Amino acid sequence: MTDDVESTRAAAAQEALRARHLRRLGGWVPFTRIGVVAWPPAGRPLSKQRITSSWNYWWQAHLVDTLVDGAVLRDDERCGADAVRLLRGIRIRNVGRWTNNYYDDMAWLGLAMERLDRHLPGRTGTGHLRGLRTLRDVMYDGWSPELGGGIPWRTTDHFFNAPANGPAAILLARAGRPERAIEMANWLHENLTLPSGLIGDGLWRRADGTREFDDAVFTYCQGVVLGADVEAYRLSGDPLHLSRIDTLLHAVSDRMTVDGVIRGAGGGDGGLFGGILARYLALVATDLPDTASDVRARAAAIVTASADAAWTHRAEVDGLPIFGPDWSTQAVVPSTEGPTAQKFGGAVASSRTPERDMSVQVGATMLLEAAARVTNRSPEHNGYATPD
Repeated sequence: MTDDVESTRAAAAQEALRARHLRRLGGWVPFTRIGVVAWPPAGRPLSKQRITSSWNYWWQAHLVDTLVDGAVLRDDERCGADAVRLLRGIRIRNVGRWTNNYYDDMAWLGLAMERLDRHLPGRTGTGHLRGLRTLRDVMYDGWSPELGGGIPWRTTDHFFNAPANGPAAILLARAGRPERAIEMANWLHENLTLPSGLIGDGLWRRADGTREFDDAVFTYCQGVVLGADVEAYRLSGDPLHLSRIDTLLHAVSDRMTVDGVIRGAGGGDGGLFGGILARYLALVATDLPDTASDVRARAAAIVTASADAAWTHRAEVDGLPIFGPDWSTQAVVPSTEGPTAQKFGGAVASSRTPERDMSVQVGATMLLEAAARVTNRSPEHNGYATPD
């Protein structure tokens, strides 16, 4: 259990999420939670909001993972209970299934489920072993050796990207498929590394056998590859993975931060990007060996500087924080004016005021929990999931 400034800030952010974004599924289904994607909600009070088409599966998965952080780092029973109820709500809302058509969505939910059961098995009084096996096996079976490796973003296309392969590699490493996890980490570097040292978004494999590279760079892509590399190093001890972490961390520091603070990516899906990078920078800082002290310290410095900036620039309503999409810029209090976050194709665009989006608030809470983890030297791994 922690007792410090960083943990106090993270607890306040968790309380804000609970007050503004967590409710029973449909407003009434017992022993469930679901994350309301916008606050303030339009029209009805929070408790009366209906189930809508815009529930954003992967936002919910990160909300579970962030609640697990609060339960682990502060022994927060409410966070643990809400995480279990949220998983139940997700499954009911997803028509009784854990799966959907997006490999990245499923990988994120699998990671949250694995962490919940590994860290809190006695406290939650429940297990999700079958669901974890299902999601792990979907990641494993999605590998495409006939196409040069990797898994696609969606089950229905041929775009092979970091947002799918990064979290899938981390999940496979933690859920009993180490060889494929290392293979996937290698694939990411061999196929998506840019001359800058950063990781590009992905590549299209066309029907004629050609490949079209998408060299867009996003903070969260760097985060998931760092996470995959830490897991590959933990499993193999191969110094190649440590070297890759060092190189990518330099590139992140040089190109994805401003004055040491992680760059913002707006609202909608972008609200989660910085928090994901912070989560896996924290993994670098806490889980690499002491012999990598310089790498650990550089990763930690980005996390703590970003957390300080987010907290300094927060707004407040009723004594609870509201965070902005750019942690270096003053947050504003959102209103109900304008459209809320809407899905277009496979992505979710921002509300008119990004602070209204649950993704922005979850991303900042993830950052503050990462800072608490770094400050208290709380490693992720002290026992591993064994689904078999």
